[in-house]
Amino acid sequence: MENMVTIQQLENVYKGKKVFLTGHTGFKGSWMLKVLSLIGAEIKGYALAPQTQNDLYNLIDGEKLCNSVIADLRDKNRLVSEITSFQPDFIFHLAAQPLVRLSYEIPVETFDVNVIGTANLLDGLRLLQKKCSAVLITTDKVYHNYEWIFPYRENDRLGGYDPYSASKACAELVIESFRNSFFNPDDHERHLKGIAVARAGNVIGGGDWSKDRLIPDIVRSLFASQPIIIRNPKAVRPWQHVLEPITGYLILGMFLERQPRDFSEAYNFGPDLDDALSVEDMVKLAINEWGSGVYKIEKEINQHHEAGILKLDISKVKADFNWRPKMSAKKTVMMTIDWYKSLQNNNIDIITTKQILNYLSSK
Repeated sequence: MENMVTIQQLENVYKGKKVFLTGHTGFKGSWMLKVLSLIGAEIKGYALAPQTQNDLYNLIDGEKLCNSVIADLRDKNRLVSEITSFQPDFIFHLAAQPLVRLSYEIPVETFDVNVIGTANLLDGLRLLQKKCSAVLITTDKVYHNYEWIFPYRENDRLGGYDPYSASKACAELVIESFRNSFFNPDDHERHLKGIAVARAGNVIGGGDWSKDRLIPDIVRSLFASQPIIIRNPKAVRPWQHVLEPITGYLILGMFLERQPRDFSEAYNFGPDLDDALSVEDMVKLAINEWGSGVYKIEKEINQHHEAGILKLDISKVKADFNWRPKMSAKKTVMMTIDWYKSLQNNNIDIITTKQILNYLSSK
């Protein structure tokens, strides 16, 4: 099976269209911003400021790619004003407090950003008096994790052990409530809104510098010629390159715009089930691609709970959209490490654009 979408098809949908993108300064948001700019969308971004000069947003000169609004999701009046004044055709909601370990340190802020911030955005959409298709990004961690080998399907029980996971599950309840109350698919001709949820997690790729994430921790250690410290070597995650779900979000937006009654649902985006790797396997692949490096396993004292195994069932997106991942986990790691190695050559915007175009043109 081949991916059904081409860059030309994406251009046909998004070129010249107004896209409101939250989280545009973050890791995933910056990749999304770059892809949208390459396919000709008119973009307004809404997010907090990038944290460092090495953030991808700065390296690709993101300020020139969009109308950038630096503001907080919790500022409801500002968020609603920016949405209604822009009159978007599409909304992609990526902004969040996205870190599990940080959520233990700032649990209330995590719930505030991820739950109330999402409600604020949906209220802005409710006040928008035009047709609009909205794709809201949550996470693979919204599922109640039984620590079993079976992949989670979209209709499985939601839950969350840690504050981050629970906040995203709560956000999905908010989304469902707004969809039922204000954006019911059966009443689309009145409200003109399509609302879909995309669940993806453990996304890797160039430009991620987040604390306590595997690839950024690996890269920082490799740059410093220090041992890579790993906490949960046997933990299995649905690793995927950032371009995989981002393209999936755009395809979902495309179908949602065409048939909002049929696709106002939740969808998993992840790797094939036989391609899930452990943390230790990922570290070994990264070291091999870098050409040097060592790692050691350290058990943390008073370590916070983290899921041991998590897999997603992606049968639904395969059936509905003919979408499937293009890259193996090995290829994903190679592509990611190549991006970071390119930092030394100061051609990051070029390599980022090249990786995007190569991905979109591949089968």
